[in-house]
Amino acid sequence: MNNKTSFFLWNLRINICSFGSTSFRRTMKVDPLELHKPTLIYQNRTLKNFLFCNSLQKSQSSVRFFCQSMSIFQLEGNEIQKRSLNTLISTSVGKLLHRRQQSFDSQCFLMLHTTPQIDVDGLEKMVVSAEHDLSQKEKQLDFVRHRHLIQQCNSMSDVLDMFSKFPKLSSCRYLITMWKIAKNMSEDQRRFERQLLYEHPAFNQLCNQVMKDAKIVKLQQLMFTLYSLIKIGIPQNTYLIQVLLRVVQERINECDETCLSVLSRTLEIMEESKNVDALRTGLRLLVDKQIWTLKHILTLQTMMRCIGKDAPYSLKKKIEIKAIKELNKFTPVNSQHMFGALAAMNYRSVVLLNECSKMVAANIHGCPFWMLINMLQSCKDLQYQNLDLFTAIADYVTTTFDMWKMKQVLGILFHFESLRFRHIDLMNLFLKRVLDESQFLNQKDILCILNIYSSLNHFHECKDQQFFEVITNALNTYLPKLSSLNLLKAVYCFCVLKHFPEEFLNQLFQENIINELLMSDIESEKIEYMLHQVSACLELEDISALKSTAIPLKECSSAPLHSNTLVENILLNILEDKGLFLKNVQLPHNYFVDFELKMDSRRTRVFPISDADAFMADSDILRVALVCVPRNAFCFASTHPRGGLQMKMRHLKALGFHVILVNTLEIKKLDLKAAVTFLKAKIFSPEAFPTATKFAS
Repeated sequence: MNNKTSFFLWNLRINICSFGSTSFRRTMKVDPLELHKPTLIYQNRTLKNFLFCNSLQKSQSSVRFFCQSMSIFQLEGNEIQKRSLNTLISTSVGKLLHRRQQSFDSQCFLMLHTTPQIDVDGLEKMVVSAEHDLSQKEKQLDFVRHRHLIQQCNSMSDVLDMFSKFPKLSSCRYLITMWKIAKNMSEDQRRFERQLLYEHPAFNQLCNQVMKDAKIVKLQQLMFTLYSLIKIGIPQNTYLIQVLLRVVQERINECDETCLSVLSRTLEIMEESKNVDALRTGLRLLVDKQIWTLKHILTLQTMMRCIGKDAPYSLKKKIEIKAIKELNKFTPVNSQHMFGALAAMNYRSVVLLNECSKMVAANIHGCPFWMLINMLQSCKDLQYQNLDLFTAIADYVTTTFDMWKMKQVLGILFHFESLRFRHIDLMNLFLKRVLDESQFLNQKDILCILNIYSSLNHFHECKDQQFFEVITNALNTYLPKLSSLNLLKAVYCFCVLKHFPEEFLNQLFQENIINELLMSDIESEKIEYMLHQVSACLELEDISALKSTAIPLKECSSAPLHSNTLVENILLNILEDKGLFLKNVQLPHNYFVDFELKMDSRRTRVFPISDADAFMADSDILRVALVCVPRNAFCFASTHPRGGLQMKMRHLKALGFHVILVNTLEIKKLDLKAAVTFLKAKIFSPEAFPTATKFAS
């Protein structure tokens, strides 16, 4: 049996020596950047010495090549046994013939063992693997070297120049680098760079390469590439963008959480098209499937902004439930972003909004201006009002007032006005700044200030007259440039604030301007309403110089604006006679009164409408107007009437009425008995309750 073994080894030696044309030499690959492990290549002579001189002379050491799915020969006793290795096995290592690192990333391992074993079939596999390993490492080295070169580029054209020199590097990497450079540019500079990009000779080549690589690169890289192209400003209808959209559609099932996030951000900023709509539909299906596996709140919010307002209600409900479950993970920033995410979905989740409001209010300091504006705009879109949140924002701006620009505070007040929120301290502070810095106000700012203070019916006890003078003088410089509509809006706001500058009224009442306003198709109903109100002010307010001015306006219909059956039933419970009040009374100047009563001057008795003059002289009869007003006629969370209602009350008093406001929302919250008590207290004076009881009994 020993003769057989000797014959086999001799035969093996002859066969290996016959590979003269193959260069098997053991060398070390030089790596100047020290980024790779040493690579071994074998040459005929070294391998012969290694296998036979060392292995045969030293009976206690041998070479073993452990590779996946390979056969090895092992000497057991006097016979040679053949067996297979299907897995990589790490055994104790003896003395290596050449120093090298202990960690290997190739599939072949060179190790010493006490038993002589030689694998001839695995030898060629080892060589091929080593050459493949060398090729991969060289590619990796090129990638690292080129990536560092790309990072040194200062413009998008520089990146294209680099692509011309090294076209084998990932095309996606070049485009992503372009966006990293472009996002730090101004819009004008980006527009100029984009033009240079289109004119660069390598741009078309890069685009073609991107389309070729789209189906083979990692999906995450493809998503970032598409996002980069859109942000750079490549037109969406180009062939490149449409091809990438189609490829993403085909590979959408490969999306992980990061891909979903990037895709959502991309679709959010893209215009509507067939491919975008199809991709958004696919994204909705994918979100519906993977919603419970999402780990990051920011990813969830990004997808909420992307799926849009027309997403199925069931999907919106799932997202709401998912967000509520993750509330304990919310950071203050997550809470701030949730307002915009819900508004983008057009989904009013009171539970989420309330919880986020609490966290935002508790961490409001340091919140940037743009985030405050976004949250307030989202509250308006969702018709959501939260007194604690609004107060926290207003208090924050008030306490840090000096660090805010006037236009920033004006922007916050503008959104507060749309939400009917009146913060007295902030509005007073801003009014003082307007007096000090009126020279910095432009036409738009002045009109915005007038609208805010007139809508919220806000007056400053000490600064009113000074405020009117400053605002009037500031706007007077723009009077020749004011459009007819802006002139009307300015005059209307002045009338609401009970200020009547003659120069503006004279300008408005010119025949050509009135005709232009009446013939306008834009905001025609609003224009007619404001003209009616200004006309009423001319006749009912103390403006002697302009009383003779007449505006040719249409008469309004005598039909009631709305029915107040609930209040009517409560009045019947109190008075027990329909003859004691009138309903839906139309008055001059386009005014309606829901209910009219005739009472004595002390408001202790109610007289029948037809017989009131027979009971007492006209001077002793008090006309009482019950005006039913909705909740939005008052400032939020207060009983302070807004500008339009306040002006109506002034005019009704000028017409001889005692005005009683009835908040319909408060009435609806009460049962009948409580509502009767509430309205009775509104109508009768405190000393009249015994008499009032007679009518109610």
